[in-house]
Amino acid sequence: MRYQLRQKLFSWGDDFTIRDALGRDVFFVDGRAFSLGDKLSFHDMAGNELVFIQQRLLNWGPTYEITAGGRLVAIVKKKLFTFFRCQFTVDVPGPNDLVAEGEFLHHEYAFRRFGRPVAHVSKQWFSFSDIYGVDIAEGENPVLILAAAVVIDQVCHDGDDD
Repeated sequence: MRYQLRQKLFSWGDDFTIRDALGRDVFFVDGRAFSLGDKLSFHDMAGNELVFIQQRLLNWGPTYEITAGGRLVAIVKKKLFTFFRCQFTVDVPGPNDLVAEGEFLHHEYAFRRFGRPVAHVSKQWFSFSDIYGVDIAEGENPVLILAAAVVIDQVCHDGDDD
């Protein structure tokens, strides 16, 4: 399934609207303005919070927790010591961790599990706008992958106009 992420340009905090392949709004991410560290609430269009994203402070490198109903579902962390490529890990309970690798500054990267691609992020599909697409494989958790993509955007583009 393909989704479109667009950061709202004129908002307090970092707000995102996420649309499906048909252009319908399906999720909204509400960034908390004036908070210590990034805090984002990921909602469906009925206003139900699906996950909460919070930056961990006092860590080596950018680290974010994704929780659902107060339960930790993933930790997204930028790897500090990688050669030639930037990487993020999405550490989930159990053995199904994800690795995101690619060209983050240009919104061109992939999420992989055990070396197998499970999602692809690309601004290329929307080259003349501030929108980028996330194509998620069948059977994957779209909320987790979209939340991780929002975290990567926060880390790589905080304060940008991209």
